[in-house]
Amino acid sequence: MSAPSGLVVVDKPAGITSHDVVSRVRRLAGTRKVGHAGTLDPMATGVLVVGVERATRLLGHLLLTDKAYGATIRLGASTTTDDAEGEVVATAPADAVTEEAIRAGLAAMVGEIDQVPSAVSAIKVGGKRAYQRVREGEQVTLEARRVRIDAIDVHAVTRVEGFVDVEVSVRCSSGTYIRSIARDLGTGLGVGGHLTALRRTAVGPFGIDVARTLDALAEDFEVLPIAGAARIGFPSYELDETQAAFVRVGRKLPLDLPADGPVAVFAPDGEFLALYERAGRQHGELARPIAVFV
Repeated sequence: MSAPSGLVVVDKPAGITSHDVVSRVRRLAGTRKVGHAGTLDPMATGVLVVGVERATRLLGHLLLTDKAYGATIRLGASTTTDDAEGEVVATAPADAVTEEAIRAGLAAMVGEIDQVPSAVSAIKVGGKRAYQRVREGEQVTLEARRVRIDAIDVHAVTRVEGFVDVEVSVRCSSGTYIRSIARDLGTGLGVGGHLTALRRTAVGPFGIDVARTLDALAEDFEVLPIAGAARIGFPSYELDETQAAFVRVGRKLPLDLPADGPVAVFAPDGEFLALYERAGRQHGELARPIAVFV
């Protein structure tokens, strides 16, 4: 019996890579055809979207550009990795840093900014993840990237033995590094900073409330069926029988789709058939297939 096609929203534990999660899901699902979207660094926990069987083809089309995180920033120390797993390279008393200055420093990062990713990131440098190179003792320098930070909310500011711990939640675009926010906040305040905790709470429409731990999946392995995943991840369009027959062979159709991007189209019985997109009115063809799943 083949593994069901669908998505698994995993609550990744700390200390393992996203690929480690994929390997575990492969064993649980009994198939090699497993992939993930939106890599999480080893230190981070939280939402990792994993596709099984045919749903692996959905991953590249899902609109997972919006992310949400919870994090704790420690001010008063800089580390080699911008997190608590690295070696401390500099310290400075943070007692004099005010909450107003912290909030102002974070507010200055909201919007579209050029951000230098943390060296301890999943970006590949010469075919190897940057965090692997750093942990092997290499010096890694990454170029600044344009990112979008929608909001940084401060939930608590706690003073601990000369340090200041700042609990925040962040909403941002893909490619934003929360470690870099911690590093840059500390640099701007003149005391250094790094992350002590990082948890991704949402990826696109998939939140931590629907994520399951690997232990829970080992006890009861279930996937979100591909039809349900498609309805959550994309606008949908219901076809009649004639249209569905054309979609099954990948034909363009005179459809007025509800959105410009990928739209999930469904047979009258609810079966997910394909992703289509608007193609313009040339020759009367209004929609064309992006990927057919039947």
